Amino acid sequence: MDAVPETKPWDDAEKSPLIRFEGVTKRFGDFTAVDNLDLDIFQGEFFALLGPSGCGKTTLLRMLAGFEVPTQGRIMLDGQDIGPVPPNRRAVNMMFQSYALFPHLTVADNIAFGLKRSAMPKSEIAGRVEDMLNLVQLKGFAGRKPDQISGGQRQRVALARALAKAPKLLLLDEPLGALDKKLRQETQFELVDIQEKTGTTFVIVTHDQEEAMTVATRVAVMDNGRLAQVDTPDRIYETPNSVYVAGFIGDINLIEGKVASCGDGRTKIAWAEGQPDIECDHAGALEIGTSCTFAIRPEKTAISKKQPENTANAVSGKIHDIAYLGNISTYHVRLDSGHIIKAQTANRERRAGQGLTWEDSVWLSWSPTAGLVLTR
Repeated sequence: MDAVPETKPWDDAEKSPLIRFEGVTKRFGDFTAVDNLDLDIFQGEFFALLGPSGCGKTTLLRMLAGFEVPTQGRIMLDGQDIGPVPPNRRAVNMMFQSYALFPHLTVADNIAFGLKRSAMPKSEIAGRVEDMLNLVQLKGFAGRKPDQISGGQRQRVALARALAKAPKLLLLDEPLGALDKKLRQETQFELVDIQEKTGTTFVIVTHDQEEAMTVATRVAVMDNGRLAQVDTPDRIYETPNSVYVAGFIGDINLIEGKVASCGDGRTKIAWAEGQPDIECDHAGALEIGTSCTFAIRPEKTAISKKQPENTANAVSGKIHDIAYLGNISTYHVRLDSGHIIKAQTANRERRAGQGLTWEDSVWLSWSPTAGLVLTR
């Protein structure tokens, strides 16, 4: 099959989605898990549903699989309303976090299990199983039982079994949650590679921001059954549309203030007595006095012992805390106003840091293009 095209079908008005949620609501008694949701997912996407526990992401996945029925609205798959279609008759497969492998069956027999109950001729099953073993790089493990292989290998067996029947859509419910961090990071790239080779549309549910940003073509950030933002990972990270999304994705400084002036593409924010206004490039028009939040990532904030020159934004304070993470160091700087702002530096030399330590007086600075003005 072809790999995922480089084009962005979600930006093409003439492209029809593979999956369409139309006004979908799901209630459990008085609790609304999914609230009047509209969403399009396109053929060949690796789409991530991201959010905290209880935000509705797993309920969406279960409705796609057929394990739950919408209270209102409808779900379309390739132009067909799949509401009346039972789970076993949908062109959809699901991979669970537990993998649910049969312990008494070999790796090959686990992969073949669904094929033996399908319409596939028996003469073709062995070839299909071999193709799947090659796809997930487990050809030499066909005769082993699940307890004779590693957790990462069991994950790949479950993936091969889910892909064996060539579904239009593969659903992954926290598929890497049982793996340790290093193996999880390695497996993320394996998942992307397999998805591109098969061209199957993947929808993954995760609460791991890094995982969603690594594997997904687009990410839907969810909040209380609604979509807070749907966009590509880079746009979600660089241009979040709200304080909620900015705070949920990655590490960020959020500074509350009010618009002091706005014009010519530049907004000034008054935020603390005795502190200079923050200057930020902002294309929209904002009324003076509007409450807003200035958002800036720690890695876009410079830290130095000397006061920077010719810089629009510079504030001074003392280092309150330091987090050394090997490749980077994060400095928590307390300003005279009581605000704590984080700055991050890459540890390019073997000796960590820049000679900075606790209680050092430092300056933080950033350019007007480094941060965002958020009004909701």
